[in-house]
Parts: sequence; structure tokens; C-alpha cells
Amino acid sequence: MAKILDNENMNLWEMNPVWASLDESERAFIGQHVQVCHYNKNEVIHNEGDVPTHMMMLGTGKLRVYKAGVGNKIQIIRMLKPYDLFAFRALIAGETYNTSVSAFEPSNVYQVEEEAFLKVIRQNNVFCYRFMVEMARDLGRSDARMVNLTQKHIRGRLAEALITLKENYGLDEDGATISMYMSREDLANLSNMNTANAIRTLSQFQSEGLVSIDGRKVKILNEPQLIRTSQMG
Repeated sequence: MAKILDNENMNLWEMNPVWASLDESERAFIGQHVQVCHYNKNEVIHNEGDVPTHMMMLGTGKLRVYKAGVGNKIQIIRMLKPYDLFAFRALIAGETYNTSVSAFEPSNVYQVEEEAFLKVIRQNNVFCYRFMVEMARDLGRSDARMVNLTQKHIRGRLAEALITLKENYGLDEDGATISMYMSREDLANLSNMNTANAIRTLSQFQSEGLVSIDGRKVKILNEPQLIRTSQMG
């Protein structure tokens, strides 16, 4: 069960530029209606079909956004990095969540109460506009990902997943190892393939000199060729 942390919201305004549009009174108001919750690895933040009660922002850690498909096969829609906003589309639309979110690793999540968030978004035009931009970007990424997952070959899908993880989470101190250590099953769920295909394709990438593998660590050896593989599909 999520643990509510104390005194963790002091730097909220510095974490994502969307908050910069709030004046001092609005910040004080939001500050009275925000809490920070700690989630352990694999703990669920919300389930598909839940009624939203908060808009959220990831403070620390990593989260997965996913849907359960046929036979309860998990499809990871996207991975969230610190300061990403989420859980606001359904809240604004007055709908239930159409995805689930869980912690990929221990994570702290800022949660702003529904009525406080909606009150400020109704009265502050700049704040509202910034969330319109966020939703427009999410829609664009979602459209592109849907096409990629349905039209790209498995090699292209896995290459794209690795490049996306590198762009989202960066590299370790060696300048090559992706700072996100995923199981083969998670990589498969992110790339819309079964685990056996993910293992086989990753091994092919290694034999071709595109990556090297050490357990869950993936080191990118030839990023230009990996990008070409992603683009060619």
C-alpha cells in the first residue's frame, strides 16, 4: 500500500514548467491539496477502469503505463520518467482511466486532489493552455506509437524501444549502457512481441554488434545502425 510522505512538496514548482504559470496564491492553494505517495516496485498507482481522484506527477523513480489485452497479456504503452505528468486526461474528460500505471522501481508520486486541480485549471488560462499542450503531445506520441507497433517488423519495434529508453532515461557513466534495466518480458511488452521473440531479436542485435548484453543491462554499441533499424521497421 502506498505510503504518504511528509514535507516532500517544497520543490514542486521547479520540477515541471507547467507549474510556473501559477501565481503565489494558486501555489499556496495547490500546496494545501497535494500529497506525495511512495510506491514500492510493481505497486499499482491506478488500474484501468478506476475513477480518477487526482492528477499526478512522477517525482522520483520510473513508472510503466500499460493495458491488459487478450488473455491478460500486458502491453506497455509508455514508460514515465521523473517530472512527467499523468492521470489528468481522464480527470479532465470526466472518464475512468483507460490504462493502468504501476511502479517499475520504488517511486514517489505527487498527487493533486481533483477539485483543486480542476478549480485552478478553470481559472488560470495559461495553466489550462499548458495542459492542452501536454495532451496534444501525448496524442501525437500515441498516434505515432500505434502505427509503429502495428506496422514495424519486430526488429524495428525492439530497436525503437531501446532508443526510446535511452532518450528517456539516459546512459550510465560509461556513456553506453541504458540507465533502465528491463527484464526480457518487460522489453517484449514494450515492443508488442512475445518474450521468446524479444530474447531472439536482442541476441541478433548482439551478434550484429549493435548492442552488448549483461543480464538486464543493455549497452548500445552502434547507435546510428540501431536508429536505422528502427526507422526501416
